[in-house]
Amino acid sequence: MRFGVTAVGLLATAGSALGASLQQVSSFGDNPSSIQMYIYVPDKVATNPAVIVALHPCGGSSTQWYSGTKLPSYADTQGFIIIYPGTTKYMNCWDVNNAGSLTHGGSGDALGIISMVNYTLEKYGGDRSRVFVFGASSGAMMTNVMAGSYPDVFEAGAAYSGTAFACFAGSLGEPTPFGSNQTCAQGLQHTPEEWAQFVVNAYPGYTGKRPRMQVIHGMADALVRPQCGYEQLKQWSAVLGLTNTKNNTGASVPEGSQYTEIVYGDGSQLVGYFGQGVGHFAPPNESVMLKFFGLL
Repeated sequence: MRFGVTAVGLLATAGSALGASLQQVSSFGDNPSSIQMYIYVPDKVATNPAVIVALHPCGGSSTQWYSGTKLPSYADTQGFIIIYPGTTKYMNCWDVNNAGSLTHGGSGDALGIISMVNYTLEKYGGDRSRVFVFGASSGAMMTNVMAGSYPDVFEAGAAYSGTAFACFAGSLGEPTPFGSNQTCAQGLQHTPEEWAQFVVNAYPGYTGKRPRMQVIHGMADALVRPQCGYEQLKQWSAVLGLTNTKNNTGASVPEGSQYTEIVYGDGSQLVGYFGQGVGHFAPPNESVMLKFFGLL
């Protein structure tokens, strides 16, 4: 798949040619860590629209992430709604080490994000079976957190240069690749079963379906090591009960040869993309992600 090598800051500016624009919502429900909510509602909203939560990277913001991908233009044509949460703590990184966020119905940033989802679904008549989450770097780490802690909320997720659920659990200080604890970002390893148990422990007794996951990572990522991507695949393959069925490399992957596609099962529930020469972080490819979500 062609994910591109253009820096996020140079991607085509997002936005609507019509009247829609990014709007801040000041009151949306429980928000224990005082994170921000921004929302993009296209001029033509679909009936029972899908909702995508878009999580910015470390050092980023809701407004930066809004203009950092082409996703709003897809919202204009497909009618889905995008939520852009924002955090100003930990160098604008998400609290992926917080026990509250790593627990269903807990606290932290995760609970605030769930409040945003519920607010949006209720206000706009959204489809609860089509709620998705994606992010890059710290946002990708938080994508895994949301999928692990709230499997009943999210249908699928896409993590660009992230780490497995609970990889940062118990880490003191800032939950960032720049913090004093580098164990996670340098490629902390567990068995698939051990990784899966972290997810199970986040929501004891849950027997419903789990989110489908797309994992994207750069092989030249020196900040969040490529092993972190493989650990995510180990985790979600065990959670979903899938095995690696095939790998597509080079020209065998449609639209480009830069990425290797790692397929689990039939590829509809779990797939990884690892890019040669791609650093931190792998740029989002909106069409590939939206097709995996089932929105294109």
